[in-house]
Amino acid sequence: MCRNIHRLYNIDPPVTDEEVHDAALQYVRKVSGSSKPSAANQEAFEQAVTAVAEATSALLAALVSPAPPLSREEMAAKAKARSERRFGAPAS
Repeated sequence: MCRNIHRLYNIDPPVTDEEVHDAALQYVRKVSGSSKPSAANQEAFEQAVTAVAEATSALLAALVSPAPPLSREEMAAKAKARSERRFGAPAS
């Protein structure tokens, strides 16, 4: 089940449609409490993912920011540093 929700706005390079879909899928899985819906719920699940992805895309398109986009590499380096502070350096 999803444990991390990642930032999608104001990053460089911009998010892809696949990343938006994956975020929508994480959200629907979390809300429904199911990572794989039953056959009876499959259509509703897929419709929800599509609706959330469309709403997310619309939101990202409407937002404005005077700040420069964040670099994905810098974001990854900060996340790695936080992880090392929390859990210690990985074993080699």
